[in-house]
Amino acid sequence: MTENTRSGLGVAVKRPHRADARRNFDALLAAARDAFAEHGTGASLEDIARNAGVGIGTLYRNFPTRQDLFDSVYLGEVEELCQAAEQVADLPPWEALETWLNRFVGYAATKRAIYESLNRESEMFRTAREAMYGAGQPLFDRAQAAGEVRSDTNFDDVLRMVSGLTGAGFVDEDQRTRVLHLALDGLRPR
Repeated sequence: MTENTRSGLGVAVKRPHRADARRNFDALLAAARDAFAEHGTGASLEDIARNAGVGIGTLYRNFPTRQDLFDSVYLGEVEELCQAAEQVADLPPWEALETWLNRFVGYAATKRAIYESLNRESEMFRTAREAMYGAGQPLFDRAQAAGEVRSDTNFDDVLRMVSGLTGAGFVDEDQRTRVLHLALDGLRPR
């Protein structure tokens, strides 16, 4: 029930068809994402189910193993990142890239929380990475072609820089935003 599917640029988490089952599934993903971010991969599955407003049986029906839950949370983040690229594509080049990179920070934080539990050699991981690059690269290229991003950098450099920032501890969300904007200012041509 949680296998990934290819969809154009992106990947997708396979959700149940019934509306109530889909709501439970999405609530479990959201609760798991929050729990893993706060407590790491050892977060209590019972707490995740409770925070999602469902029973533990519903969690296990959707995610028979903890690994299924890790994979689905990761794929859900990549799916949202790909959708975010589509949503900002019509913005001016710099604004589109900056908005997407702000969303990328959330993805990177979730990935960091479950990174050791992901099979980075799997087809799912490779497909997700390709989808994420496929979604963000055009935004970067458009901003660079418009003269909004330095010509001596590339998309991979930018993602590594932003990913590195997510590993730092911040006093609050405002500080994280300020530091990210300082880093992004370094991408602008002089």
